Amino acid sequence: MGSELISLMKVILISMASLLYCYFIAPKLPKGKFRLISFLPVFSLFLVLPLYVSSAFLSSSFAFIVTWLTTFKLVLFSFNLGPLAFDSKLSFPLFASIAFLPTRIKHSKTAKYVQNQEEVGKEPHPKIPLNLPAKVVIFVMLIMGKKYYEIVDPIAKSCMNCAMLYFYLDMIMCLSNVFVRSRFGVEVSRPFNEPYLATSLQNFWGRRWNRLVSETLHNAVYQPVRYEVGGPRWMAVVVVFVVSGLMHELLLYYIIRVIPTWEVTWFFVIHGLCVAVEIELKRALGKRWRIHWAVSGPLTTVFLVATAHWLLFPPLLR
Repeated sequence: MGSELISLMKVILISMASLLYCYFIAPKLPKGKFRLISFLPVFSLFLVLPLYVSSAFLSSSFAFIVTWLTTFKLVLFSFNLGPLAFDSKLSFPLFASIAFLPTRIKHSKTAKYVQNQEEVGKEPHPKIPLNLPAKVVIFVMLIMGKKYYEIVDPIAKSCMNCAMLYFYLDMIMCLSNVFVRSRFGVEVSRPFNEPYLATSLQNFWGRRWNRLVSETLHNAVYQPVRYEVGGPRWMAVVVVFVVSGLMHELLLYYIIRVIPTWEVTWFFVIHGLCVAVEIELKRALGKRWRIHWAVSGPLTTVFLVATAHWLLFPPLLR
């Protein structure tokens, strides 16, 4: 345990030194490819650092926060976009906190192309509000009841696994928000928007589930494919899900350290294709695309749980 903590501290210190390098080198270079090239050693370092932590929990958490999110934030920062690209220069503690922690900061320089009000920070009001203590209590109850619902139907077990995953991620990101908001006084956004109320796959992935990742992928992948490359909307959506699947496959590798089976990637590819079809059908049918939420909501949940039970959880459980 002591050696693991020492390894973790070394990994964190190396990460902070890397961010210090990015903080001081970026202002001296023009935005664009030259700044991006200067960050390549940091990206390579972030790719291997999780391998120096043997704990599956610590390794996967560090990989998600740094190898994935911090790298993508720095890619956007290379072009003076994203959460690190404020109009006024950030202090290094705030820069490092935004880069290192899974936090969504509200400001107007998030993206190059603004699509709607939600992307510039308009927060929807929660319909079934749960504060952080309530989420902690529910999460603990799910953990304590794990040995009981493991003997029931496998689909019910997958539902509980989905719930635990949601509450765990939401708690981690809420704690990150609390720290950044209280320490620096900046305005932050809720990481999740009640994903259990999703009425479609597009609504789930684009508006409700892990909005930090959704926003990051939208700015770093969707917009370049859609507007710089000129690809159709369905192609940009599928590319986003392919990238997300590959990143999740990488996270899984850090946890189990075995050759990938690509089941996790296929989970996101299938969802990406379904979301692309849904978007095109809505575009073609317009107002004729009307399914009551009482029908579309349960159908969405069933599809999510069934595909997670089929492709997402088996590699972890094995």
